[in-house]
Amino acid sequence: MIPRYTRPEMGRLWSDRARFERWLEVELAALDAWEAIRRIPEGTAAACRMTARVDVDRIAELDAEVSHETAAFVSQVQETCGDEGRFIHYGLTSYDVVDTAQGIALREACDLLDAGLHTLVSVLKRKSLEHRDTICMGRSHGIHAEPTTFGAKLAGHAFEFARHAERLHFVRRQVAVGTISGPVGTYASVPPEVEAHVLGAVGLAPEPAPTQIVNRDRHAEYLSLLALIGASVDRLATEIRHLARTEVREVEEPFEGAQKGSSSMPHKRNPWRSERLAGLARLLRGYAQSGLESVVTWHERDIAQSSVERVALPDASSVCDFALAEIADIVERLVVYPHRMRRNMEMSRGLVFSQHVLLALIAAGMTRDDAYRIVQGAAMRAWDEERPYLEVLKEDSEASEFLPGPELDALFDERRFIANLDVVFERLDAL
Repeated sequence: MIPRYTRPEMGRLWSDRARFERWLEVELAALDAWEAIRRIPEGTAAACRMTARVDVDRIAELDAEVSHETAAFVSQVQETCGDEGRFIHYGLTSYDVVDTAQGIALREACDLLDAGLHTLVSVLKRKSLEHRDTICMGRSHGIHAEPTTFGAKLAGHAFEFARHAERLHFVRRQVAVGTISGPVGTYASVPPEVEAHVLGAVGLAPEPAPTQIVNRDRHAEYLSLLALIGASVDRLATEIRHLARTEVREVEEPFEGAQKGSSSMPHKRNPWRSERLAGLARLLRGYAQSGLESVVTWHERDIAQSSVERVALPDASSVCDFALAEIADIVERLVVYPHRMRRNMEMSRGLVFSQHVLLALIAAGMTRDDAYRIVQGAAMRAWDEERPYLEVLKEDSEASEFLPGPELDALFDERRFIANLDVVFERLDAL
């Protein structure tokens, strides 16, 4: 992933050096295992651990010669280990090392993403509670529906990302696996005791029926979850973008002092960060598709997944990590305009109370069809004539027969819309 969308810790995790260091960790753990079952001379592991070093440039040089990165890595490490180096990669096949090391990387990536999710949930929860009584217009199909509160809007997003955190815990278990089982996964060249020792040392579970590689449904599930997280980021960013439009202007992204919104129009303050997140979410969906394609393998092993994973796993991890941090900062410093929310509510001149009038007429004895006809007709007149809805209703003789003026007045109280929202915030408090 390009540096622009890579945070330092996630970037270091997926660097070439870190990748080769994990390979070396697996190789050294294998030496310990071989020693434990007395298949290689005692002291081999300790001697190699003292001298073994990763040289990224030398690996690249050797890879250019042999066209096999794992073989180049083994040769480079052996160069640093003296005579004991001949036991590096003893009995192993490439993906014993590659997949097991990748399991370590994915586990650590999950931990970084988990931290990002919990930070975002915390920010959303705090902002939601702060605005639990900030009344605003709720919309369906982009059209004024009934009032809600800005805190209730944010609460839904908080619960959504909390669900992702739960999903991530499960996915972490699915990807934190490795295999030390030799060619085609038969354990013919490396006994199960060695695998148990290595995986225990690096904290991974075994692939129960390896085919020389870890099964790629695990990686597809990881990438699919990241795409789902990205979709949720996109949903929240889209809400912010819509509410930031000039005609709405209920919220605004944080705008720094020297920031420029346009190269040509100095007045612009665009929701560009939310727009950027929408674009990154598209990338995550694409990586998920690549992961699904990589589940298919020819027989026990082919290399079609390798080129995909070199891009998809690091990039998707970095994009998701960046997106979580970015949306958390946007929400943390979001500028909220309650007075604009109030003004936008007043634009519909009380039409949002139509359901309350409908239910009151039904409760007073009118049929639903008649009540709906009266309420809708008055609403259309209020809209077309740009008059207060309550005023138009009071002029309707049928409505007045069932609901005298004072009873109609009592219905037009916005507190009715949010009277039962406490249940949402009680649930949020318990999150």
